Amino acid sequence: MVINLMRFRLYAWLFVFFLLTQGIGVMVASALLGENVTVTIVNSNKNDPINAIALILYILVFTGVFLFFMKFFKRGFFSLFEALAVFATTSLVVEVVLPGLGVMFGVLLVALRFAVRENVWIKNIASTFAVAGAGALIGISLGIIPVLVFISLLAVYDLIAVFKTKHMVKMAKAIVSQNLAFTFTIPAKEHDFQLGTGDLVIPLVFGTAVFSSASRLSTYASIVPTALILFASFLGLVGTLHICAEKKIALPALPLQTLYMVASWLFCFLIGMPVL
Repeated sequence: MVINLMRFRLYAWLFVFFLLTQGIGVMVASALLGENVTVTIVNSNKNDPINAIALILYILVFTGVFLFFMKFFKRGFFSLFEALAVFATTSLVVEVVLPGLGVMFGVLLVALRFAVRENVWIKNIASTFAVAGAGALIGISLGIIPVLVFISLLAVYDLIAVFKTKHMVKMAKAIVSQNLAFTFTIPAKEHDFQLGTGDLVIPLVFGTAVFSSASRLSTYASIVPTALILFASFLGLVGTLHICAEKKIALPALPLQTLYMVASWLFCFLIGMPVL
């Protein structure tokens, strides 16, 4: 019973973090679409799959840089990178809600991270802004087909990085050991549980891409398929954690999340929802 209660508490917090990040992210995406704001990855054609390939290559390059600095430079680089990421995403998200105050809040949150480094809730707030800002901006900058290519390749990469090269495990340990705002921390009596922000960013990328595609028709047309895809992702995440707990093994969440999201997207497509 103790184990079940502990797991229920973990899933409850997971749901809170998921709901917050995805909800804020969709709101940010809606506002950015209204302002016609996107980022150019390779070219301005958001339906060109080359943008998805390039995004994967960017991730591979960043991973290489991360591993290099992890081996030779330790803390300084990671603190600086976290500060820049938190500032940029916080400024973006807050600016949507409180125009003119984004930069101030970005600076404030970075300062708080340095001042109370061990406070997990300040870190969780920073992680929430990071997921909402990055996921929304990438999602509205890619079309559906490039996103499908991107998340499929990323799911395969995740499997290779965890089971073959195992460098993802090393990176996760470094992130947790340095208390970086690239994980969510769920405190518990036994030990703190860590959830990688990538498991929340990628669903938001797919969800906001669908939202962007369907929003040309109506709010209802965009919200329903987006909600279904995000819910499917949450089920995939919980399913992965359940398997990890039962089998006592470490698994990447993205492969199962991707399977569920693509299945949900196909269902929406087959019943005539505007998801392409």
